[in-house]
Amino acid sequence: MPLRDHFHSPVNDKHSWDMVHGGWPMEIVRQLFDLLPPKYQVGPKVHLGSPTEVDVGTFEDVSREWEDAADSGGGVATLPALAPTFTVAADLSEQDQYEVLVYDTERNRQLVAAIEIVSPSNKDRPETREVFVGKLASLLRQDVCVSVIDIVSNRQANLYAELLARLGRTDPTLPTPPPYLYAVTLRGRKPPRRVPRLDAWFYPLTVGQPLPTIPLWLSPDEVVQLPLEPGYQETCRLLRIA
Repeated sequence: MPLRDHFHSPVNDKHSWDMVHGGWPMEIVRQLFDLLPPKYQVGPKVHLGSPTEVDVGTFEDVSREWEDAADSGGGVATLPALAPTFTVAADLSEQDQYEVLVYDTERNRQLVAAIEIVSPSNKDRPETREVFVGKLASLLRQDVCVSVIDIVSNRQANLYAELLARLGRTDPTLPTPPPYLYAVTLRGRKPPRRVPRLDAWFYPLTVGQPLPTIPLWLSPDEVVQLPLEPGYQETCRLLRIA
């Protein structure tokens, strides 16, 4: 079944959007159990407050620097990743949340990836959007791969576009105005003796259409492909959202 509009009738007549936001992370956890290499462990964590965001964090002890996987011929875990839809030179210098965290059980924990499920309060005012975008920029600065999933249909803002604006960049593949329902994966790369790069895999979302599969980078040369559709549909089934 396709993406529903959880913020307008008829869906929100019986089901609040936060039921999906609260239930979906556990389904993502269930999927990642089968997708992540054995040394990773995944589980949910909740921070109450407002505004709210949902994180899926992946932890590993990564002491090596980012390297350009394409230049080094490094291997890829699980499934090959598609080429990014957009790459740009970018200086990545410088809320409350539901979290799903993935840990490396063999070594000291280090955050390497996070999935953010946007809530209405993340994008309802300029100041809250700035807080959210600032967190994304901070994570990218720490070499954390960030995926953002935005199904909030009653707030017409694109936080990915606002992040690029913060970095002084634009994505020429985005229409004007940019879509406000989307999923995007972002990762920073620091190739030796080259300008840092920001890779983006952008997927516009449409009510009535299936959700995409997004890449989740665990290291410069290790990636898993996370299909968003199965976990979302199972969440809707359990909540009896038609």
